[in-house]
Amino acid sequence: MKTASTTQSPRDTLKLRMPSAERSLIDRAAETAGKTRTAFILEAARRAAEEALLDRALMEVSPGDCGEFLKRLDRPAQPNGRLQRTMRSKAPWQGA
Repeated sequence: MKTASTTQSPRDTLKLRMPSAERSLIDRAAETAGKTRTAFILEAARRAAEEALLDRALMEVSPGDCGEFLKRLDRPAQPNGRLQRTMRSKAPWQGA
């Protein structure tokens, strides 16, 4: 039985052509983050891909559920104790 430390997933290669100025910028940023160029680019690309997909997420609901949701949005907010305390307190940038 293989353990997690000995199991490797298949990898693909992705070749990128970019201006040297952009490569230098990426290299400096990767070094600052303590990562390799590959790790830095993969993390940034993965994050951008997730955001792009989440921005286009579609939720489907029945007409009845949609109507109920819209009714709840239209209802005035009911302030509770925590909200009232927050509204009375000064903003952090206003000082103590």
